[in-house]
Amino acid sequence: MNSSNATRQPCPPGACNCEREQLVEIPGGDTRILLLTRSEEKRLLERLESVSSLEDLEHMQRRMYQQLGIRVSIAPGFNEVRSMRGIVIDIAEQIGLCRKTRQAIPAAIRRALEQRPEIAYRLLDSHDLLRDA
Repeated sequence: MNSSNATRQPCPPGACNCEREQLVEIPGGDTRILLLTRSEEKRLLERLESVSSLEDLEHMQRRMYQQLGIRVSIAPGFNEVRSMRGIVIDIAEQIGLCRKTRQAIPAAIRRALEQRPEIAYRLLDSHDLLRDA
């Protein structure tokens, strides 16, 4: 991320539910998410799609929280996991996080897991794949 003070442009009225205006008006509010400009978002999504291991993915999760305040949790779904759709990727509610970004991050992570299934296998193993056996 660049250290410049560029902030994300507001979404068109009615197109998003990010509540950017409320975030800007809150004194002392966490405005880190506004540093995610459209070009930085594109770089983030490309980086998420190119993760090479579970450790790399976890590192990206930590960096997204440290730099932008985005909390992403990735875990096997409650039912049986038969495909990458069975892995639950959840983004915590956050004022200022654009609706499209909220959808694009899990999609990028799923694409990475589909390209490198060994990451998904490691994720399943880390959550005790055989817990009900």
